[in-house]
Amino acid sequence: MPWTAANIPDQTGKVAVVTGGNGGLGLETVRELARKGAHVVIGARNLDKAAKAESDVRAEIPGASLEVRKLDLSSLAAVEEFASGVLAAHPIIDMLFNNAGVMATPEWKTEDGFEMQFGTNHLGHFALTARLLPALLAAPDGRIVNTTSTARFAAGEYDLDNPHHLGVYDSWRAYGYSKLANLQFTLELNKRLAAAGSGVKVYAADPGFSDTDLQATSSTNTKGAARSRFFEMTTPIVGQSAARGALPQLRAGTDPAAPGGTLYRPKYVMRGVPVVGKVGARLRKPSDLAKLWEISESDTKIDFDVAKMVAQAS
Repeated sequence: MPWTAANIPDQTGKVAVVTGGNGGLGLETVRELARKGAHVVIGARNLDKAAKAESDVRAEIPGASLEVRKLDLSSLAAVEEFASGVLAAHPIIDMLFNNAGVMATPEWKTEDGFEMQFGTNHLGHFALTARLLPALLAAPDGRIVNTTSTARFAAGEYDLDNPHHLGVYDSWRAYGYSKLANLQFTLELNKRLAAAGSGVKVYAADPGFSDTDLQATSSTNTKGAARSRFFEMTTPIVGQSAARGALPQLRAGTDPAAPGGTLYRPKYVMRGVPVVGKVGARLRKPSDLAKLWEISESDTKIDFDVAKMVAQAS
């Protein structure tokens, strides 16, 4: 039988953190988790939009347990502040959905001087995961879900010696690069957790072509650049709704039978029910995974020693 949101088990008593939970895939993830009884922390940069999203969910689901906190993934200081507040309120976190992201931006820089897409989509979530891992380790079935994209196939030359694309910036290649990093972070983190004897599992989720506000935002940011405008116009036609696009990450985060270290994607790549997808050898080269980890630690100045953290939690 096809997996739908109706298959999500009861989540009463569980705590989930959803980045970018104020719109698109994130909002649909928040909605379904709240419907099943979870307490959901919505991490959002735009608090006005987040307040509207919270109101929308509460109107549909009376009694929904929600909490909005400001999170700017393009600032490592803001990530640390968000994580500190969440940990103080929730020493146990059952699910972390690293869902937020930016797409095909001009050559912008983060507060810390990183290329905006790699800095926000990957480094911000790398830092957040490192900060929140102690609470996930305290959960009986901790899960981390990283949102990737089919754009990972368009990453171009994967030059880990130049992760910020200095002198060779292309907005769409940089986006694909960041989405490949999300996938590779998933594989490496899950491997390190398993090697350390942890039960926390990590997943990647690909929403296929999903009609969210990401396309319109990209078109606005690039002042209507042809490729961004193309996706803004065609995704509503050939893609699927945000609610259906959120199913791969919801299945990864809640299906009791979901094996860690896997990718969930739509059955027909662009759309369809969520299924386990293959990750080709080119995208999972051990040397690339290890080097990306080293770069991420260096850029964020975080010693993300998984084995040590697991030992301390035991």
